[in-house]
Amino acid sequence: MSSMMVAIIAGAVALLAAGGFARWVTSKSSGTDAVRDIGALIQEGAIAFLRREYLYLAAFVIVVFVLVALFIDFNILDNDRIEQLQDLRGEGGIEGDGPWTAISYLVGAIGSGLAGWAGMSIAVRANTRTATAAQTGLNPALRVAFGSGTVMGLTVVGLGLVGVTLLWLVFRDPNVIAGFGFGASSIALFARVGGGIYTKAADVGADLVGKVEAGLPEDDPRNPAVIADNVGDNVGDVAGMGADLFESYVGSIIATIALAFSVGAAATGGTIQYDADLVVLPILVAGIGIFAALIGTALVRTPPEATMGRLLWALRFGIFGAGGLVLIGVAAAISQMDFTDNLPGLSRDYDLFWVVVIGLVVGQVIGTSTEWFTSYEGFKLGSISINPVSWIAKQSETGHPSTIIAGVAVGFYSTLIPTISVVIGVWAANELAGLYGVGLAAVGMLATLGVTLATDAYGPVADNAGGIAEQAHLEPEVRERTDALDALGNTTAATGKGFAIGSAVLTALALMAAYGQMAGITTLDLLTAEVLIGALIGALLPFLFSGLTMQAVGTAAGFMIEEVRRQFREIPGLKEGREGVKPDAAQAVAISTTGALRAMILPGLVAIVAPIIVGGILGANALGGLLAGSIVTGFLLAIFMANAGGAWDNAKKYIELGHHGGKGSDAHAAAVTGDTVGDPFKDTSGPSINILLKLMAVVSLIFGPLFV
Repeated sequence: MSSMMVAIIAGAVALLAAGGFARWVTSKSSGTDAVRDIGALIQEGAIAFLRREYLYLAAFVIVVFVLVALFIDFNILDNDRIEQLQDLRGEGGIEGDGPWTAISYLVGAIGSGLAGWAGMSIAVRANTRTATAAQTGLNPALRVAFGSGTVMGLTVVGLGLVGVTLLWLVFRDPNVIAGFGFGASSIALFARVGGGIYTKAADVGADLVGKVEAGLPEDDPRNPAVIADNVGDNVGDVAGMGADLFESYVGSIIATIALAFSVGAAATGGTIQYDADLVVLPILVAGIGIFAALIGTALVRTPPEATMGRLLWALRFGIFGAGGLVLIGVAAAISQMDFTDNLPGLSRDYDLFWVVVIGLVVGQVIGTSTEWFTSYEGFKLGSISINPVSWIAKQSETGHPSTIIAGVAVGFYSTLIPTISVVIGVWAANELAGLYGVGLAAVGMLATLGVTLATDAYGPVADNAGGIAEQAHLEPEVRERTDALDALGNTTAATGKGFAIGSAVLTALALMAAYGQMAGITTLDLLTAEVLIGALIGALLPFLFSGLTMQAVGTAAGFMIEEVRRQFREIPGLKEGREGVKPDAAQAVAISTTGALRAMILPGLVAIVAPIIVGGILGANALGGLLAGSIVTGFLLAIFMANAGGAWDNAKKYIELGHHGGKGSDAHAAAVTGDTVGDPFKDTSGPSINILLKLMAVVSLIFGPLFV
């Protein structure tokens, strides 16, 4: 009980600290009247979109709530399986029938929505304050933007850990708290897809017509799509990302608890206490991670006139410092706990400490690899410098096709290091602690999410600040500073996406193992037709899902492009910048909103319906094959898309700094094309795949009793 109280206290402290950071950010000056007016337009558009999106999602949640309450009933199983599942609940646990799982689902959906709303609410207030702070220097602007990101990070981990822990104390049933993960995953997927379609439709329209066809600067106030683009940064890159990582965080904890119950019950002959050390360890690791993240945010310190390199190392220092503190806390906690009786094959308790180390190291390797492939600096092998971003920029000198080919190539070979690191991590964690170790490694990887998410979430705020500076006609050096922060934010955002994808693989593997335990599956034989068919369908789904989301962006962007062209053509003096002539930004916002809300439904339904259909028609073994196939292709495809998109984006910014002809050159036009292809790669389809993998796994875990 004491370990779970530590977790609840840690979550409460995180939420209080998030409130403190939010108050500090909003205490800063919001700037001139022009800055505030533009900020108000962005805020109104973001809130209006999120309200409509959540209204759609509320109807979906109600339908799923009723279905889960009515159909998830373990009594459909044979008597032996009922007894096994009842044993897993532990002494004093509430019966795990549908109504309780449905309640847990509802709580998870609300928590995911709150995480996204909280992040968006502070971001739309921090953007004007970041632009204003950039008038005095790079470092003050970073402090404000990073402060808003910290609000997001601490809110996500606080809500997630408190929610999981309280539900566990009440229900004491891994099948019931899996409903919490289901609710978080379903909302996260729709939020990520809907927000991603919105922001990229606006971004592509603004770039292709405004920058390439009309020759306007980025975020020029004459461009009707600019406000919609700024709104999209908040509803996609902030609200969607908050819901996404909330789901990742709670999913890893839930999967590890489920595995603890299954392996612990097997070791003890059928029963394990709900507060056994093996069960509460993932909750405790997450609690320790929150305290470490709080200290890590305090370690992010930069001198007044810091360079870009110094700013990047300041962020790294906060992340690395938090990771070191987690290891110290976990080592101390494990020394007071006993696991060997409940975990078969564990030779010594401290092996679990090394599992957490593995999770943190794999996360850092993936993050650093992603940084190398998407930043200006690249990486060095002795005296040889390899810089993929500058290479893509150079290829842009020979035209648009060369830019696309170069970005695709970088995306493909960027999968090598993350894949090898995950393979080694899974092998090592499994050798030390079995499949429970794989789940615990995912918890360890996400333990410092409070600070790693802060370094990710500040990027969209900096991007918004640059747009506001341009539209409000602030001094040129203000835009230079916000562009520098935006470029740094692209790198940290790409790092965060790689980090989230890596943790998604470990979490999905742990959830798949928990599904196997629930369904009584110990092996999957690929030589049987049903497993092979399931694996092929699973391998297909990430490609089908990505195709649907990419098509949605393309369709919505097409409407946006036509609207921007229409306004330039039909509003006299708009393109020329005649005084008093303004674009119809509201119409552009409406186009992105309608396109995103319509297009997000089908991809989201695929993730939920596909496992149920395969399990219902082909059986539990085929569903296991589906999960395995989806994890293999989904991981590689997500890494490819996220890294290719990030590299294309920064190649464009690299040219805009004056390289290869600078802005307005043929190379710049080609790089803009690469960026418009990469935008839905890195901000819509790529990051949504990791939610797809975990959502299908948790749906399988919850609906699995129907197929046994």
